Amino acid sequence: MRFFRLSSLRLPSVRHTTLRLSALRLSSLLIALAGIAFGQLAVAAPKSVILIIGDGFDDVHVTMGRNYLSGQGGTLTLDTMPFRAAVQVETVDENGNPIYVADSANTATTLATGSVTRIGRVGKDRDDESVTTVLEAAASAGYKTGIVSTASVTDATPASFAAHVGVRACENPVTIRGGEKYGVTFPGCPADLVENGGAGSIAEQLATANVDVILGGGMEHFAAQFGSNPTALDEATTSGATVLTSATQLNASYDGRVIGLFSEDTMPVQWQGSDGRSAEDIERSWLNLAHEMIGSITPPETISCVDNPSFEAMPSLEAMTRFAIDHLERENEKGFFLTIESASIDKKSHVRDPCGSIGEIAQLEQALNAALEYAAANPETLVLVTADHAQAAQIVPDPTLYTGLPIPVFSPGKVARIETPEGSIMRINYATNNIQSEEHTGANVPLFANTEGNKVLTPFMRQREIYQAMMQYLEL
Repeated sequence: MRFFRLSSLRLPSVRHTTLRLSALRLSSLLIALAGIAFGQLAVAAPKSVILIIGDGFDDVHVTMGRNYLSGQGGTLTLDTMPFRAAVQVETVDENGNPIYVADSANTATTLATGSVTRIGRVGKDRDDESVTTVLEAAASAGYKTGIVSTASVTDATPASFAAHVGVRACENPVTIRGGEKYGVTFPGCPADLVENGGAGSIAEQLATANVDVILGGGMEHFAAQFGSNPTALDEATTSGATVLTSATQLNASYDGRVIGLFSEDTMPVQWQGSDGRSAEDIERSWLNLAHEMIGSITPPETISCVDNPSFEAMPSLEAMTRFAIDHLERENEKGFFLTIESASIDKKSHVRDPCGSIGEIAQLEQALNAALEYAAANPETLVLVTADHAQAAQIVPDPTLYTGLPIPVFSPGKVARIETPEGSIMRINYATNNIQSEEHTGANVPLFANTEGNKVLTPFMRQREIYQAMMQYLEL
């Protein structure tokens, strides 16, 4: 906290011939004036919130990350955070009835707005009405704001903090008119079209949103053009935003709004499986295919996690986080709200790629270290780490505990046997369905926080209450 110097206050002139002050009375006057200086002239320190979202980062993925990155007997930076809670994820259908497995759009919207909503909604309630987000409330109150993600910035989780559309796939001026996403045809978002009085697609909204820094992937959505209309990229530059497209540009400082788009869509992950491998089917003998109680099975060969060459040109999540914090704290006596997403914990679980997920957890840890470093120097900073929902992945025995039975025993679905740095095998099983994309699961998710969390958080929370806690902390 910064204070004006007491010595800069002038005492009223007093003629000693008409008024004699004893030393005691003079001391009392000085104490009173000091109270004025402290009570009326104090300048509050900046107050900030840094919300880190690991997409799909449930306790299984936390454990996967710990086992690989630190070893079974080690700790993650997450594990050193003094506050820990369990968070119930809530989702409803069009009638308001509970659904027990969520998607990223509705859960990120709940974190951002406190509204429990339908699958697919971005910044909107279940009735398709826009809801003010914590980021928007913070910006209106004079805080600086930022969004960082390893996904496209138009993807459901980052978009939910600064955009409002009825369906998450309405990312650009073309897709807002309908199309196909994840193999499913959707009608678009006619109510959100600019020509129908709406705010436009997610890219169009982010292009001119009151957000000081936006970093991630998504160039294809900002460059998408419908007819002869300006693209979102055109709108961003026309509005005065500086657009960055390469990692090296994060080494400089910029005035005003900054939008960084470093890949066409989701950014490449840091790690991949050796030879490009991910989880695979158990090999079953023809006898076992005839009847699962006979014959033999052979598990897949082990996989090593190796560097992904496609990641080399990308800025790391840590680099984007450090740039965002520096941009937001500069000449800022109010504070800021910053949300950071490690997106491909989830995206790589969908495609059964545990090395991709683990590498993304490593990126989350590095970004968290940067956030905690800032918080250590700026104590009135609340740092939160949580997940939007749980995701497909189980750590199962390798080999099975039932090896003594006279029948073949194996886990259903696809399996990856990961060689860990401490010399063991971690077997990850994916078995939520029989198609190319695994599904989310319905477990509660963890919440970690620094000591500031003790002021506004409780050991068990619902996702909407995290929104309320952030609003309370920023006094919004």
